[in-house]
Amino acid sequence: MNWSVSFEPLLSWAWVAVLLVPVVLLAALTLWLGRRGSLLRLVALAALAAALINPVLLDELRDPLKSVVAVIVDRSQSQEIGDRTAETDAALAALQQRLARFKDFEVRVVETGKADSADERAETRLFGALDSAFRDVAPSRVGGAIMITDGEVHDTPSSLAFDAPLHALITGRQGEKDRRIRFEKAPRFGLVGKTLDMTYRVLDTSAERGPVTVRVSINGEPATTETANIGEETPLRITVPRAGQNIVELAIDHADGELTDINNHAIALVDGIRENLRVLLVSGEPHAGERTWRNLLKSDASVDLVHFTILRPPEKQDGTPINELSLIAFPTRELFVERISDFDLIIFDRYQHRDVLPILYYDYIAEYVEKGGALLVAAGPEYAGDQSIARTPLMAALPGLPTGEVIEEGFYPRLTDLGKRHPVTRGLQGADSEPPHWSRWFRLIGIDRPDGETVMKGPDDRPLLVLDRKGKGRVGMFLSDQGWLWARGFEGGGPHVDLYRRIAHWLMKEPELEEERLTAAGRGMTLDVTRQTMSDDPGAAQVITPSGKTRTVPLAKSGDGLFSGSIETDEIGLYQVANGDLTALAHVGPINAPEFADTVSTEDILRAPAEATGGSVRRLESLAGAGIPGIVPVSGTAAASGRDWIGLRTTNDSVLRAVTRVPLFGGLFGLALLLLALGSMWYREGR
Repeated sequence: MNWSVSFEPLLSWAWVAVLLVPVVLLAALTLWLGRRGSLLRLVALAALAAALINPVLLDELRDPLKSVVAVIVDRSQSQEIGDRTAETDAALAALQQRLARFKDFEVRVVETGKADSADERAETRLFGALDSAFRDVAPSRVGGAIMITDGEVHDTPSSLAFDAPLHALITGRQGEKDRRIRFEKAPRFGLVGKTLDMTYRVLDTSAERGPVTVRVSINGEPATTETANIGEETPLRITVPRAGQNIVELAIDHADGELTDINNHAIALVDGIRENLRVLLVSGEPHAGERTWRNLLKSDASVDLVHFTILRPPEKQDGTPINELSLIAFPTRELFVERISDFDLIIFDRYQHRDVLPILYYDYIAEYVEKGGALLVAAGPEYAGDQSIARTPLMAALPGLPTGEVIEEGFYPRLTDLGKRHPVTRGLQGADSEPPHWSRWFRLIGIDRPDGETVMKGPDDRPLLVLDRKGKGRVGMFLSDQGWLWARGFEGGGPHVDLYRRIAHWLMKEPELEEERLTAAGRGMTLDVTRQTMSDDPGAAQVITPSGKTRTVPLAKSGDGLFSGSIETDEIGLYQVANGDLTALAHVGPINAPEFADTVSTEDILRAPAEATGGSVRRLESLAGAGIPGIVPVSGTAAASGRDWIGLRTTNDSVLRAVTRVPLFGGLFGLALLLLALGSMWYREGR
């Protein structure tokens, strides 16, 4: 119980002063003058003052509050190196056991580092966890904090928000050695097929210097072997192999006595950008569909278009003087002999053989396809006639030969079963209804026994769009010239932009449109695997984690021709994914995370904030014989650490449970005292 006196005046203090001050002055004057009865007047005045200010005796029942002690446990990935996890678990158990003996402490254990977010695992943020532990605690109740960590902390503040000791228990061993590699300059983008300049550096915590062999891999494939001197910035020149994301990996061998080789790898992500694709469009004659192809290709920022329309065939003889002709001669030799390899795609739009091209040039075009080029034939009635390009040496590159039949009737273009899974036609807007939600076409060119893959069909299941591979190149055949009806909005139009663009980009080998493709990507601490395939079941994917463990990812159907799966992981690094004969790489978590920039345990980072609070930093290794330091409650400004002990502050805060009030000058007793004092004064004055 706590006894105290409180005053509860009957009037405000201002009125009490107005009433008592004149009386006090008068009583003091009579006492100074030595008047008879002065002492009794002073007693009466005191009784009156006591009646006005109403003193109350308080008896408070209070419960003492506990000091809050935070134990912050570092569970970051660097703590998994060597015996650090075991040291941490043993130290935590011993601390909890010792702290449990003290009833004055409320212990809050916070484990940090094991998080779902990749950003949270990029750095060791112990002080953020410490702030969270004390968020609802008054500063006067903070008893202190103990951190169990390897010392590699990335959010050390300049000052702490509480006045209590901070102690750190460091895992790991004194004099650890580690070697690592990192990128110094790594551009985010590069042109496909062009060189890209980068730099890197090999670092070693020991005094060792000299050359080190560095292995360079791009997208999992060995690229080159370099030699770098430890500590020096070393240049690296690579060639960007493909469009989209490319993973450049540097690796060095494990050194003798090295702490870990988890940071002996460095990763850079380079987005490959293709230079503008060069397309040659040759129109056999002006027609409504010609502008559709031209507008589409001209609107594609990634395409440089060269377009020729044959307006005046060589056999035309109308007597017009040569000097009055404004037509440009078709540069056949320059395009189809000298510079044919510069083009990524050649399109013959309703083209027929009319001696504009020498017959030998068709052989050059077929050879161009065989060596990796791309050819698209947008067929019209000419393809079924006597002057069809199928009657030239180009025949060897074509996926289908004409039957001579031209079907002219209204029909809805439809996707074949294969086309519903093929990336060129999969998911075309309007294809999932019957009839398809797009307009009809009215002409189809018949072909016999097409090669390759028929992804669209016309009436009577006749081939409409055929895609094929010839040697290293690709060929597409569009067996109708009615696509412009979709572009003009006839009967509501159709998805001509998506269809035409996908055809062109598939022919030019865009990775996103490959029929068989395996991709993987990191999303936070989740690895997502996507399989694009023409088969019905690709099976499960096999994943090799950065630590070398093998995991299986079931792939479930997520759409026509698409299968996907995901796994949650707690490892930051490069993952290898395989399915069938396809492989992919993906990096999960932050690239070259600070967590692995320095893996050597250290006392230096936490020494300044600990000593500023009167705390201490100790290695668990040096305490192995005696266990963790003893726990000593301290108060006020007393020292908070010693040779073999650490101190935690106690608090004087308490919670008020009940109050008993006893008025000292109230009721009949107070009235009697007041009357007695006044009566005595009057009696003495009356004598």
